[in-house]
This record gives sequence, structure tokens and C-alpha cells, in this order.
Amino acid sequence: MNDSPGWATPGSPSDGEGAEGTQPPARPAGDQKWSAEQPPPGQWSSPGTGASDTPATPPQRPQQGAGGRSYAQTGDKRGYGSQNGTGGTGGAGGGWGTWGPPPAAKPGVIPLRPLGLGEILDGAVTTMRTHWRSVLSISLAVAVLVQVFSVLVQKYSGDRLTIEPGSQARMEDFSDTSALLTLAAYLLQLLGGLLVTAMLTMIFSRAVLGRPSTVGGAWRDARGQLLRLAGLTLLIGFGAVTVFVLLILPGVLAGNLGLGVLGGLAAAVLVTWLWIRISLASPALMLEKATIRTALARSSKLVNGSWWRIFGITALTALITALVSAIIVYPLLAVSVALFGGGLEGLADGTALNSWGSLILTAIGSVIALTITMPIQSGVTVLLYIDQRIRREALDLELARAAGLENYGADAAAPPTGG
Repeated sequence: MNDSPGWATPGSPSDGEGAEGTQPPARPAGDQKWSAEQPPPGQWSSPGTGASDTPATPPQRPQQGAGGRSYAQTGDKRGYGSQNGTGGTGGAGGGWGTWGPPPAAKPGVIPLRPLGLGEILDGAVTTMRTHWRSVLSISLAVAVLVQVFSVLVQKYSGDRLTIEPGSQARMEDFSDTSALLTLAAYLLQLLGGLLVTAMLTMIFSRAVLGRPSTVGGAWRDARGQLLRLAGLTLLIGFGAVTVFVLLILPGVLAGNLGLGVLGGLAAAVLVTWLWIRISLASPALMLEKATIRTALARSSKLVNGSWWRIFGITALTALITALVSAIIVYPLLAVSVALFGGGLEGLADGTALNSWGSLILTAIGSVIALTITMPIQSGVTVLLYIDQRIRREALDLELARAAGLENYGADAAAPPTGG
């Protein structure tokens, strides 16, 4: 895939590697509303449907920016000119004047225009509510699998770590097996997270077009990119660990605590900057059928100039999901300690969470929390990716065509002349 915009819709025959030299479509005569980087028409085929699908909604006027420019040119959904027709470039300069901008088409869970924070969060939650059978089935299955294995690992490790009164602990009794089980638990969590990310990305992409989704369909659309997604995830994780090691190591070798702490802080800042920079690589890889290298480059390009905005939305989403998890998990954790863990005495001697009752009750809370929070995190990432492409590449025009809005993006009519 070259650096030109392109999005192979799930279910389309495109492999996401755009042909070299592909030219954007010719602009309509006298029409300056099309983005110079507009993807060729037809590249966004409706998932799992033919060209004769009935449009989800009647065609509407495209929402234009200031002076009739598209979002890809203005980069700002607010560039309309004043509502009284006297201010800004939208008054006498061909804007909508006193009539205001027309409503954006909304064939699915989001309007086809640049999105605000509330619309991104609402789109993620709306997709969960509308397509709950597919979304919650995927996240629930993965959460149950991960937590069952985690409970077994914690129970075994806890029993091995329990020291009888008067006996002496021997690390060789439990270190090797416990370490292997813990590593296996982390690997299972990683694989589960990859599966959820891949399949939910496909479901959210269909929800934007107002298309239904099934678990089987999401799996068929995602499985071709799973190995690449795993490689991308491992590469990001290895890169983060490498940055921390390289920046902390000088302080460790010099035996200087202050230098080590300074290196750790620098590593945290650098890793955070890089993480946001490549945060859109996963949806780019899945939806554009791209390679790992291309997905990283696409994410960097889409985030460029919007780092703080994407950082803010990502951080707020993480805070919201953490609060939701805490509200669900901590009350059940307290109940499990009180009923099965020996209360404060169990907390003091470290045995509060070793009983089956404590582990199972806590795992139930974790399953519920993960089932809710994983789709929100995945959905926000996918919708951020779509939002950035709408702002930079006029993807809303291609999405509208894929949704069946035949005339969306054509020459906008003049404002109505009625009273």
C-alpha cells in the first residue's frame, strides 16, 4: 500500500495494497469541493453486500465547510460562517448563511463529519447497545477464558507460596512452575486482547455504515490479519521495554539512583509520545489490510498535528474504563475478602485471596468489567481512526457511497429560498 488514502472494507476483495500510481477521480466540472486525496470511488464496498443494496437513508446534502470547502480542506467542522449570514466566510461567499449547515448523513452510529469527544464516546457505546449480541459475545468469551486460567494460576501459585508455621521457604519449590504459569497467563491475556481488538474493529467498521454484524462474519474478516496484528503488538511491547532498559541502564551501571530515576521518567515520556503516535496503527492494519510497517506509517501520518487531542481522548477513555472497572471489581473484592478471606486477618497474613471463594468472586467482577470496558476501548480507537481520516482525507464521502448515499459529495445545492 502506498501512502495515499485507502480503506479496504471488511469483506471486500481488496488486499489493501493500493496499486502504484492510482490517481484520484477527476473532479466534477466547476466543483471544488472534492479533496485532492479522495480515494477512488468503489474502493469502499459495503461489507457482505452487493452493489444493489438499498441505501440505509435517503441521500442528503453533503456537509460542507467554510466557503463550500470539504472537511479535508478546512480540517474544521465549525467553518461554516455565521448563522446570521453576516460574519465569516460562509455569508456572502457561498456559505449557508441564515439557513445554517445541512445535517450530516448518519447511516450508522456516527454522523459522517468530523467528530467531537462526546460523539466518539457515544458511537462506541451505541455500537455496544445496537450490536450487543456480537460485541458482548466476543468480549465475554475472551474475558471468561482469560479469568478462568488466571484463577487457576493464582490458586496454584498461592498454595505454593503458603508457608507452614515453623517451616522455611524454598524458592526452588515454586519458582519455576509459578513463573511458567504466570507467563502463560500473560500470553493468554495478550492473545485474548488481540482477538477482541481484531474482531471488534470489524464490527465497529460495519456499525459506521449501519450494517449488521455477526461473530462468524467478524472472525472471517479479521482472521487474515491476526498474525500481523500479533506481530504489531509484540513489536510495540518489545520497543517499549527496550526504551526503558536503554534509558534506565546507565543509572543502574553507575549505581546512581537519581540518574536511574531520571532515565525512568524520560523513558515514560518517550514511550507515551510514541504510544500515541502509533495508537491508530491497529485499525489501519485491520481495515486497510496493511503490513505492519505501513500501518505504523499511516498512524504516524494521521496523528501528526493532532497528538494532544488524541492523547486527551485516549487518556480520558482510559480513566473512564478504569473507573468502571473499579466500581464493579472493588465491591466484589471486598465481599470476597469478608466472606472467604478471613477479613483483616487474611489481608494481614496474605491469605485473603487464596481461597476458591475469593478467587471466583473476584474473577466474576473482572469478567463483567472486561466485558464492558474492552469494547469501549476498541471502539474509541477505531472511531478516532475514522475521525482523523474524515478530517484529513475526506473519508466521509467514501463512507457515504459505501452506505448507499449515491449523491453524497456531489455539487451542493444553493441554500433554500423559502421564507
